Amino acid sequence: MPLSITLAEAKGFLRVADAAEDALVTLLIDAAEARIAAAAGLALTPASPAPLRLAVLVLVAHAYEHRDGSEPPPGLVEAWLAPYRGARL
Repeated sequence: MPLSITLAEAKGFLRVADAAEDALVTLLIDAAEARIAAAAGLALTPASPAPLRLAVLVLVAHAYEHRDGSEPPPGLVEAWLAPYRGARL
């Protein structure tokens, strides 16, 4: 179940008007949120910072447009995640 963005927000971002792909879009949201939460080390909520929510949307869009299973480019959302990552020693 999506935590940081709604199905309607994702569908608007993707420009998907009908409900035929709701299950797929929900799955993509869940996967993107898990990836962003793990990378940022934070639990995502509707009140999460805009850059993290946007990173979720960008990963959803990439996965939706590249259904062949290709991985997103390494730097696709890095700029939005960087301020939320802890310092590594």
